[in-house]
Amino acid sequence: MNQKSYRRGRNSVTLLHVYLVFVVKYRRKVLSTQIRLRITEILKELGKKMDFAVLEIDGEEDHIHLLIEYVGGYSISKLVNHLKGVSSRLLRKEFNLVPHSAHLWSPSYFAISCGGAPIEKIKQYIQQQGEKPPTAKLKGGA
Repeated sequence: MNQKSYRRGRNSVTLLHVYLVFVVKYRRKVLSTQIRLRITEILKELGKKMDFAVLEIDGEEDHIHLLIEYVGGYSISKLVNHLKGVSSRLLRKEFNLVPHSAHLWSPSYFAISCGGAPIEKIKQYIQQQGEKPPTAKLKGGA
């Protein structure tokens, strides 16, 4: 990625992406196409307020997949808490969704960091930090 895509803060420079999956409580199939479109709107609006970006979102009737780019000041658990809390409250109010008493989402979630170089390349780069640069071989021997 080019340098322009990094987020610059007062004390940090970051480029953080996380892939998330949220599941409806008891895997109830309540997320219609209309509701999934509203989820997209809600989460993108929340992103503007909290300074993160929803890069991709889609799902099925019982779960959603998200790709988020976020700043280093948030932990993933805090980010998930906001995403699920706000969307649950608004969707239950607007669409009268009640898969389980006062909850829309299952309390669990799937999260994986993504982007950047493969782990093996990063390990290799770190391992090479103490090494001297290779010397150029001269043509003709020596």
